[in-house]
Amino acid sequence: MSPKQADGNSHTTLQEGILKTTHGQTILAAVVVGVLSLIGCTHLGPQTVAVDRFDYSTAIGDSWKQQTLLNIVKLRYLDLPVFVDVASIVSGYSLQTGVTLGGTVSSDRAVQGDYLTGGFQGIYTDRPTITYVPMTGEKFLHSLITPIDPKNIFFMLQSGYAADFILSLTVESLNGVRNRSTAGGIVREADPEFIRLLELLRDVQTAGAFGMRVEQDKVKGSAAVLFFRRDDVPAEIVEKTAQIRRILKVPADLQKFSLTYSPMRGADNELAVHSRSMLQIMAAFASYIEVPESHLQDHSAIPSLENPGAETQRGTVRICSGTNKPDSAFAAVRYRDHWFWIDNGDWQTKRALTAVMFFFTLAETGGNEQLPLITIPAQ
Repeated sequence: MSPKQADGNSHTTLQEGILKTTHGQTILAAVVVGVLSLIGCTHLGPQTVAVDRFDYSTAIGDSWKQQTLLNIVKLRYLDLPVFVDVASIVSGYSLQTGVTLGGTVSSDRAVQGDYLTGGFQGIYTDRPTITYVPMTGEKFLHSLITPIDPKNIFFMLQSGYAADFILSLTVESLNGVRNRSTAGGIVREADPEFIRLLELLRDVQTAGAFGMRVEQDKVKGSAAVLFFRRDDVPAEIVEKTAQIRRILKVPADLQKFSLTYSPMRGADNELAVHSRSMLQIMAAFASYIEVPESHLQDHSAIPSLENPGAETQRGTVRICSGTNKPDSAFAAVRYRDHWFWIDNGDWQTKRALTAVMFFFTLAETGGNEQLPLITIPAQ
């Protein structure tokens, strides 16, 4: 082989090595850029919003139902109801990633050939910080035993809640006409006139023949007023409105009545509402619990509050009990080695429990306590 040929062959081999080296570096650079781009374009925060919002709201709603049901059960056992509120939820996430890449580009005479190595490491951390605040203090106790403002009850009717359902839960009497009561651990069944009154109010409400408004008075301030419509009302509804007036013993010619809190009838232009407190509402709810027989025998729970012949008036609310956890329940709690639950298909009791939870909002049972200061370290 001549020197010229040898130089030529050597030159050709060198060029091929350079090309091979350049090609390997290009592949390596492409892989690095691709991985870094994938990591750089990934945002952890926005992806957690949809999941966290619904998961936390569902968990808070379920725990609120269970807490309310548990405290209702406790009242039947003369136990102390305890409420704990979720004050704040701070969910912190951190994601640490790392990439290692390496490789060797060999000549065509090398034994090992070309190779590329890579590694990826990721650390995901979820640190939720949930703050609980016990609902205690004078304001909470005062709100628990203070009757609900009558105007809030009737504004619920104005917003579409059924009159017979809401009034049966929240009032002891209307203008002296008495509802079913469990005061003193003894059941007093509702006056027949009260049951009929609820039916009439529901029919008149469905027809849109009565409404609510707030009027301003320079002396008394704002006052809630219930009024009955005269125009564009069917004759049947007019007759039912007249029956309502007769039961409540109010003048037939008045169309507007001021709502006042009172257990007895007031002036002719007033509708006396003896509203219940949250404690009374929960106690009335507790009277429908099916207490286990063993708990009645050891006197740990209040005996059945039903009067003879009163079973025909039950059936709208039912809290079941048993030793085994129910398979399908709207809300279920364990207390004294037994399960107490509301069946998921019992929409009457589900509606009643939801209303009780809503009444807590109307009663303003939350306090103005200073929440603890939370410091979330940066990740």
